Amino acid sequence: MRLLPIAAFSLTLIACTGAQPGNSQESTARPGLPFTVTPVADFDAPWAMTFLPDGRMLVTEKTGTLLLVSADGKTKTPVSGIPAVDSAGQGALKDVVLAPGFARNKLVYFSYSEAGAGGNKGVVLARGTLADGPSPALRNVRTLFRATPYVTGNGHYSGRIVFAPDGKHLFFTNGERQKFDPAQDPKSTLGKVLRLTPDGKPAGDPGLTARGFHPAIWSYGHRNLLGIAFDKAGNLWEQEMGPQGGDEVNLVLPGKNYGYPIVSDGDHYGGADIPDHKTRPEFEAPKVSWNPAISPGGLIVYSGKLFPQWKGDLFIGGLSSQALVRVDVSGTHAAKGDQWPMGARIREVEEGPDGAIWLLEDGRDGSQGRLLKLTPRN
Repeated sequence: MRLLPIAAFSLTLIACTGAQPGNSQESTARPGLPFTVTPVADFDAPWAMTFLPDGRMLVTEKTGTLLLVSADGKTKTPVSGIPAVDSAGQGALKDVVLAPGFARNKLVYFSYSEAGAGGNKGVVLARGTLADGPSPALRNVRTLFRATPYVTGNGHYSGRIVFAPDGKHLFFTNGERQKFDPAQDPKSTLGKVLRLTPDGKPAGDPGLTARGFHPAIWSYGHRNLLGIAFDKAGNLWEQEMGPQGGDEVNLVLPGKNYGYPIVSDGDHYGGADIPDHKTRPEFEAPKVSWNPAISPGGLIVYSGKLFPQWKGDLFIGGLSSQALVRVDVSGTHAAKGDQWPMGARIREVEEGPDGAIWLLEDGRDGSQGRLLKLTPRN
């Protein structure tokens, strides 16, 4: 929905209470923001988060720590059972989501980058059963899927996870690992959106599979896919980092080719031209693109009650732009909405049980690695 023009607002920052020793309350006014921002906790390079049914959170940190966090942010308890993570460069313990039926089955899905043979690396999808208590753990951890092939380098792993609304499939993003051509390679899962069963079996687009594509591929021609989410109508939205400019929001459709690296609304680093999407209409064009870049991180489709004027819109974290970005959605159409300066790199966006919007900053503990809660201004 479109947000009517708003007058300038002030931003009240309420420092977290007890989340980190030595933090004191502070109040800072900042014009132009239509929400109150409350810091809740502080982390060391957090990457993703998800809410448990009781309001607690699971938060991943880059170097491989999974934390079980109380609803008020005061208690952060490491969860054991995470495999070894290769966190060099853009490597990390990445996404974390709950399985459909988590209240019954306690299954937690997560992704991470790992080192393989010969210096090659890749992104992994895994799951485990959350055992709660004073020393929480993921038990019976099982690898469900590995990107193919593993390649050298430390970039563009992607690794976002989302379940289909009916719970029968999940979608898993594989970045093209800064290798360009794999995004168009039908045998490679790199630069692709994948569809899998909950057990990790390939369940890609049947039309692509019939043409000899890897059987997990749902769509292809992507770059670095760092957000994916379904809306209430069942449309699948995805955002990805372009090269130098050309960040995108895409409506993901089965069997479609999104063009990278043949086309992009950005250019190669160093300035070499890439033909724009409009020059090659046979490729699926983005619904929204940015040039200069916003460096998108995290994605939700907002569905809560606290901000009814934004219901159905996309919210994206901005890394280099240090912003929260809203994309106005109407059916399968999208347009740029607001871009609010947040003063820090925003890695993750999540919706809380009460409809609050939660953000994870991208920095270190004590230096813009905070968990922030956004609520309407009184």
